[in-house]
Amino acid sequence: MNRTHPIRSARALFEPTQVGAWTLANRMVMAPLTRNRAGPGLVPGPFAAEYYAQRASAGLIIAEATQVSAQALGYADTPGCYTDEQVSGWKTVTDAVHAKGGTMIVQLWHTGRVSHTSFQKDGQAPVGPSAIRAKTKTFIAGQGFVDVSMPRALDLNEIPGIIEDFRLACLRAIDAGFDGVEVHGAHGYLLDAFLRDGTNHRTDAYGGPIANRSRLLVEVTKACATAIGADRLGVRISPVSTAGDSHDSQPQALFNHVVEALNPLGLAYVHVVEGETGGARDSIPFDYAALRARFDGVWMVNNGYDRQMAMEAVASGRADLVSFGRMFVANPDLVARLSKDGPLNPLMGQETLYGGGSHGYTDYPTLAESQPASCCCAKKPA
Repeated sequence: MNRTHPIRSARALFEPTQVGAWTLANRMVMAPLTRNRAGPGLVPGPFAAEYYAQRASAGLIIAEATQVSAQALGYADTPGCYTDEQVSGWKTVTDAVHAKGGTMIVQLWHTGRVSHTSFQKDGQAPVGPSAIRAKTKTFIAGQGFVDVSMPRALDLNEIPGIIEDFRLACLRAIDAGFDGVEVHGAHGYLLDAFLRDGTNHRTDAYGGPIANRSRLLVEVTKACATAIGADRLGVRISPVSTAGDSHDSQPQALFNHVVEALNPLGLAYVHVVEGETGGARDSIPFDYAALRARFDGVWMVNNGYDRQMAMEAVASGRADLVSFGRMFVANPDLVARLSKDGPLNPLMGQETLYGGGSHGYTDYPTLAESQPASCCCAKKPA
């Protein structure tokens, strides 16, 4: 394995790079951001094309987490990629981004046990590796935030169907004009729940030892790589995040194995959330350098990176790409702002993050719009 990192220029964050099949304009990535604005049929909403096109200067856009099947739904108004209508809706979005010169992929997920019977066909229980209820909530229109439902354990003979759902969704993503796919293997959702001994108590080939618990993520990744090409595929992991009531007794050993298993597949990248999602980066001791040393390909990092941290991470070679979440929500021209070390927009009200219309979605100003026009009305000398 390649255990040395290239030393790059101090401004490498803003310079072009090749990642898998994509030539990226810079090393800044728009992280996948759930905004709960899908329309009827879980088709991307009416403002989605404008929202993403505004942010097309990112080296890479990773579209919000998107269901691979009807069963995969766990939150209100999150889009899918498994019907013709959803594919058509996403094609409008990808066309808008490509027209601005951007590169865009989609994050595909199955929320697993982080769901509710009201989202499931005929009110059935959500599915997980084991029948262990997640200590977390989801939002249901008319009810507000409610506890997620008790899941049932997937039968062994159902697992090939889950893998097939991911594979087909990858093919549909390409039909929708996406340049590739990120597999969501993080944050307590189905693939991550299979990884963890806190949520996976199975005794079959998908439970018990680390290699067995890692099996589903690896099999899904292989199926997706076969479908669309490994050079158009990334995987996201969150080794110590407790999002979705995720926990494991040996996260270092677990994710060392996961990355070693992913390494031979020739993926475009691995995307690592460092620390607690949206919180402390050092919430649980973890050796990210040891994890990085197990992967030969492109390494993307996330969580709380500011301009200086991101520039240093890329210049040192500790990371190849840096993804930004809420900074991209509030700053459609984040690349220009960070390149110029310009001021950043604050987030609008918390209520604008999830659900709603254009406010807090497409109405953040660019740097040029924020600055007053130069005055040219000075009196001429007589």
